[in-house]
Amino acid sequence: MPRLKQYPEDLPGVPLQDVFADIRPMHNLAQERLGYPTQKPLALLERIIAASSNEGDVVLDPFCGCGTAVHAAEKLHRNWIGIDVTHLAITLIEKRMKDAFPGIAFDVKGRPQSLSAALDLAERDKYQFQWWAVSMVDALPFGGKKKGADGGIDGIIYFKPYGKKTEKAIVSVKGGKNVGVNMIRDLHSAMEREKAPIGVFITAALPTRPMEAEAAAVGRFEDGYGKTHPRLQILTLAELFQNKKPSIPNIDQGTLKAAKREERDTQGKLL
Repeated sequence: MPRLKQYPEDLPGVPLQDVFADIRPMHNLAQERLGYPTQKPLALLERIIAASSNEGDVVLDPFCGCGTAVHAAEKLHRNWIGIDVTHLAITLIEKRMKDAFPGIAFDVKGRPQSLSAALDLAERDKYQFQWWAVSMVDALPFGGKKKGADGGIDGIIYFKPYGKKTEKAIVSVKGGKNVGVNMIRDLHSAMEREKAPIGVFITAALPTRPMEAEAAAVGRFEDGYGKTHPRLQILTLAELFQNKKPSIPNIDQGTLKAAKREERDTQGKLL
């Protein structure tokens, strides 16, 4: 019996079959990898969608992950609907589609678009609220989106001070109506434990003056670029909706990279 080799470039004349051996697996150094743990090769989803639909059809992916299926559908001129249970995934898909298809228009449903909606999410689902808030400051969820004890850490932002190794800022999210100075002290303790030079405290409630004083007492971080940043920063939900971000130098975007821009022909049609 002839042995099936790994890739069809080694198998001239092999007939069409339901085993795809010519698409290389998604390894950690693949150029298209965005940092999502279960990402699939774009070529695989392109082949499946091309074989099972026509231009103008609707492709539905109810477990969208990092959006490979909807990326392939857009590239192949299909309409698409993507669904995922986590706000982190939705944020990543939105970024991916805008990077790959500049000017693309689509609607995002179910994500808080106002302070009242964010407060409602905080009351209904603590973990989804935390993941949404973490994504709003470009952080990664601590512990890979797993529910459970987090040691006071909900997210991590990696950054690179000038001339130094990559550092991390840790994010703590509180969606309750009551916050106090002990929460700031807990975050400071987590910073010391994790050797994180910056901590970000996101709160639905307004911080008290003792909280602000405690945060200021933690000091400032010198980034090597001639600037200093508060070591412990407090951000409210209202400020997030005003597009305020933590003061962190040279954030490492390599953990969730930009998707490659798809090319168009002279008529503007995707190649």
